[in-house]
Amino acid sequence: MLEYRVYQNKNKVTSTYGKFYARAAINQSINIDGLAHHMSQHNTPFSKGVIKGMLTDMVACIHELVLNGTAVKIDDLAIFSVGIEAMPADTAEDWSIASHLRSYKLRARATGEFSRAELNAVATSKEAAHYEYNKKEAASKETEQP
Repeated sequence: MLEYRVYQNKNKVTSTYGKFYARAAINQSINIDGLAHHMSQHNTPFSKGVIKGMLTDMVACIHELVLNGTAVKIDDLAIFSVGIEAMPADTAEDWSIASHLRSYKLRARATGEFSRAELNAVATSKEAAHYEYNKKEAASKETEQP
């Protein structure tokens, strides 16, 4: 089950200042070692070490391919590719990488059985139990008369 946390937009320059939104709450993070351990517990003949080696090599290969302009699709997970964040120029001739490139970014687009439609169909959520925003406190402040 996914958890979410409610937060208030405190950016005064937006039209949604003061409004409340939800963000997905991450309850833990695992690295390749943790993923290899998890995978080794699923009735596989491969040890954690073998799985970790394969995953480590996979990550290195994805880095190499993506940096060479190849999109890497891992079925039912994501398509990894490079994106460019850039400033506009008035003409194609005026555009230069030195003046207009802001940054590169890694893109991961959901694919197959892990698409947005699939997530919307099967994911369930509940509010995270512990976080800094207290609904009861906020409600009492909202109902208090000055």
